[in-house]
Amino acid sequence: MRGDAPGLLLAALGVAAALGVHALVPAVPKLTAAVVLGMVAAHLPGLRPVVRGIARPGLSTAGKRLMRLGIVLLGLKLSLEDVLGLGWATVAMVLAVVAATFAGTLWLGRRLGLPGDQPLLVATGYSICGASAIGAVSQAAGSEEEDVAASVALVTLCGTLAIAVLPLLQHPLGLGELEFGRWVGASVHDVGQVVATAQTGGAGALREAVLVKLMRVVLLAPLVAGVAVMVRRNLRAARAAASVKVPAGASVGASVGSPVGSSAGASTEASAAGEAAEEPGEKSVKTGSRPPIVPLFVAGFLAMIVLRTTGVLPERALGLAADAQELLLAAALFGLGSAVHLPTMARTGGRIALLGLGSWVVVAGVSYAGVLVTT
Repeated sequence: MRGDAPGLLLAALGVAAALGVHALVPAVPKLTAAVVLGMVAAHLPGLRPVVRGIARPGLSTAGKRLMRLGIVLLGLKLSLEDVLGLGWATVAMVLAVVAATFAGTLWLGRRLGLPGDQPLLVATGYSICGASAIGAVSQAAGSEEEDVAASVALVTLCGTLAIAVLPLLQHPLGLGELEFGRWVGASVHDVGQVVATAQTGGAGALREAVLVKLMRVVLLAPLVAGVAVMVRRNLRAARAAASVKVPAGASVGASVGSPVGSSAGASTEASAAGEAAEEPGEKSVKTGSRPPIVPLFVAGFLAMIVLRTTGVLPERALGLAADAQELLLAAALFGLGSAVHLPTMARTGGRIALLGLGSWVVVAGVSYAGVLVTT
């Protein structure tokens, strides 16, 4: 913690500044302000050396560990009774929206040639719950900090634009209060952005939007588990390939002629494994590095859902937990925003913007069709 202290202190100051921005301009969500302020801090001449130097370890800790704690507390916003009360038709609609958005965004991101885990992370953010989902999946996938930051920036920007754009489309699309709320809940990314957008349609729209949105959040746990399984499978395949790979320039005769278990055979296998691990563009393959199928913070998230469903927690405790969750996520997003390097993003700016636009069209179009069918 001693090495993390400067970065955590800077993140706390960033959260305080984000709260101040929200107080002055209530239309700007706290989490959106936090990620933008993190990006600003990373590029200000006076703060840039601090952000990239002494504060970097603490900011990375905020972006990872505080994000996990915030996701755990997010579970207290969910009750199984509320979700099931939506009806099976709405549940099926939400499942279809999430599946179509995730698959379509992932496919388009790969076709556009976006680097690293950006297609996976953007697909997750659009289909589930914005920055929180990106943080959860990045932990399971072991994503690079730069990929996480770029994805969070894109999803936050598009979710913020939705606050202004979707209310303008309510009447032209012929959506009543109920339909508009469900459309917002099924198509907008972050929970705070859903609230800000849906409240323009009235109290009924806000209630329906929050319930549909929380149904999408429930799907975070199985998605993270699926990503963890995929990572484990890829690591096993990489190790299997490394164990039979012969390094360039090695004598095949010597390898074949070496006794089983001899030092020569062991050296060949170690060399092959090292070469496989060091190939450009691949993550390091290390023994024992497989992620758990259900990460601990996801298990905590599910436990909080069960705890909320029991009804044993008083409203005051739930309110305090909601405040703590928002502060933790704001600190995490400030840390992630500080990892954004705009010159690097500019090199893929057109492609990632196209991905954002395409994914937005998919999630808005599929959810609109789903709302019309189910209401």
